[in-house]
Amino acid sequence: MGGKKKLGIKQMEKQQVKTDDDKSKDAKKKEKAGPPKERKTVGIMVPDAKDGKIVSEVKKMNVLTPYAISTRFGIRISAAKDFLEQLEANGSIQLVSGSHNIKIYKPAA
Repeated sequence: MGGKKKLGIKQMEKQQVKTDDDKSKDAKKKEKAGPPKERKTVGIMVPDAKDGKIVSEVKKMNVLTPYAISTRFGIRISAAKDFLEQLEANGSIQLVSGSHNIKIYKPAA
């Protein structure tokens, strides 16, 4: 009974122009894309928590989160969490706040 109504001539023309414009926009986007970005591999190895150079660099940061450490040192977030726990055990940093998902640290005074 129901169904889609038939389009008028003007409506069909508008629809055709619209689809042609979309195709030309897609072609332009593909031209502008350029070469694909290189993916940087992240390391699995945790930096040494006893290394003075790394600890001094960490102490310069205002807020320490696993994401900030992983981006700074190029390691995985799970490795960054382990690294922050080691630094907390050493007394280099203090736990400010946290839940089971994320923990926020600050450098020890």
